[in-house]
Amino acid sequence: MHGFLKKGLQATALMLFCCGSFFAEYNRLGIPDSSEIRRNLTETWFEAPLSVIRTNIPEIHAAADGTVFQVRLEESETTFNIFVAPQTEISVNIYSDTGMTTERQTVYPGDAAGSWVLIRDKKTEKPLRIRYYFVRNSDVYIQFSPYKNVSVADLVIFGNYAAKGVVCGVPFGKFYSAAFEELFDITGASFPWNYVIYNPDDFFTVKQMAAVIRGSLADITYFDDAMYDEDGRLVRISTGKEFENIDESDEYLLSSAGFLKWIADGLVMPLTGSRLRREPLIQQTVTVKDTGYQGVLSQNYNLYFSLDWVRNLASAVMSVYTGKTYLFNQSGVDVTLSPFATAISPSGAVNTVTFIENSGYNVTMLKPLLYVLAAVNPGTFYFGALRGTDRTVTPEIKAFNECAVFMPVFESDGSFSCAVFMNGREFTLDDFCLFYGENSVYLTKVRASERFFPAD
Repeated sequence: MHGFLKKGLQATALMLFCCGSFFAEYNRLGIPDSSEIRRNLTETWFEAPLSVIRTNIPEIHAAADGTVFQVRLEESETTFNIFVAPQTEISVNIYSDTGMTTERQTVYPGDAAGSWVLIRDKKTEKPLRIRYYFVRNSDVYIQFSPYKNVSVADLVIFGNYAAKGVVCGVPFGKFYSAAFEELFDITGASFPWNYVIYNPDDFFTVKQMAAVIRGSLADITYFDDAMYDEDGRLVRISTGKEFENIDESDEYLLSSAGFLKWIADGLVMPLTGSRLRREPLIQQTVTVKDTGYQGVLSQNYNLYFSLDWVRNLASAVMSVYTGKTYLFNQSGVDVTLSPFATAISPSGAVNTVTFIENSGYNVTMLKPLLYVLAAVNPGTFYFGALRGTDRTVTPEIKAFNECAVFMPVFESDGSFSCAVFMNGREFTLDDFCLFYGENSVYLTKVRASERFFPAD
């Protein structure tokens, strides 16, 4: 009995140590905490009738550490919201007859990191949920709703539920005054905090690689079917034969797939002294029945070209890293994580299918997915195979033809960003998702390296 108790105490001490490490990082990010202020607002703001709250003027309170918060009411057609929002300053351009001047203005954003909001139903005046914003991206938050005598928690990442309806053993009123630090213990070990906890210092290698690629884009020209082989010759991916009568000058001539190989070569050349060979990269990774629809189409079309390419390319890089030869199905480079079961829609929560075998993810899911992948796998970037619709043939066919590179990072201020490179160009993640939103993308993962020197 005493031995069991001792082990339990040791486990508790370890958990507190881990939590302390996490919350030290949390505080290091400078997230304001309004819990001590909220303890005194229940009667006048949180549980008061709407008619009374409407008579309240916005209040300014200072926490013990000097952080200033504003308490205010905002109404919508169906709800009314009580915000406890931290003070910040923004630059505003002021235009006049004499020109433009820039002024600093004090604001209290309701969705800034450190903001807290109570949402109540306008008809019944009952509480619906309490929401905590705790990172720089306001589309990432945790919220609690009343459920019988306790409460349930949701974790939302860019409109998708990473956790939904997780039962917490505390009454809803607890969150009127609970600090963010307390939420970790309240939600329990089953809550996917690893999807949103990160250290911005872990992304140096990905940022460095992105900067090197970005600095080389001016020297890259898209050229269909082109790649550089292990000897540095410009060859056709489809046949392995050299191009004829091509003046390469000082530019890199690269196809969509050749561009990804150029990046992979930049990782392996410092370790092996040579580029990757073509033959292993075009090996088929998908088996289809000859008599099936995909099998019949495969007799005339290469339906899985870029899927084979990114799988074999990532496996080749891993093989060089480890000094052991890996085929794609042994390497574990495929990204198959399905972190979301439901998504937010105008009609409520709807079920979603995140990952489909040999198809990947819908491009519209990339932003929340890459956010999670960045937190779970810091220091990693991703080769992506795009599956689009070829409308130049009848009937139309879906095939993996193009490739892209995704480099998700958390910046020093905690904000999320992702560089996207494709066909020798850079895209924002939002623009990429908008342009390719009807496609699917299959991801393979590659560990970033400081020793990244794309081939000359």
